[in-house]
Amino acid sequence: MSTRLACIALVALLAGCSSDKPSSVPQTAPVSATVVEPVLPANMRELTGLLNSSQGALPVGSEVELALLVIDERDRPQQLLSSEKLLATGQPLPFRLMFNPQSFPGNARVELHGRVSQSGQLAWRLRPVRITQPETRALGELRLERAP
Repeated sequence: MSTRLACIALVALLAGCSSDKPSSVPQTAPVSATVVEPVLPANMRELTGLLNSSQGALPVGSEVELALLVIDERDRPQQLLSSEKLLATGQPLPFRLMFNPQSFPGNARVELHGRVSQSGQLAWRLRPVRITQPETRALGELRLERAP
């Protein structure tokens, strides 16, 4: 008889734990969603900023590509140091591009390039931004211009 009572008590306990009842914690105000940026590893550096088009915010769903490139004397990309892909939200778009400063060449030209595609077509581009030192840097607001 005590085994039967123990089984019933165990089932009742499990049923109580699996209840779909909301918790009794009062909801006072909605919790605002905050984006937590990952911590920058000590051996890395980053470029941060805000992307906007010359006509305002980029259209929702546009694909944004940023690349930190080593450029040769003929203006050709020679090495990719870092890249990031983002989706436009209809608001100014923050970016964070991390790179390893040890891969940053001392005597070569390094530039930040960007482009925005809409339905697979190039719509905007970022004029190349020269990066002279392998340091963390806030670039501020960068304006994308309409692609020809």
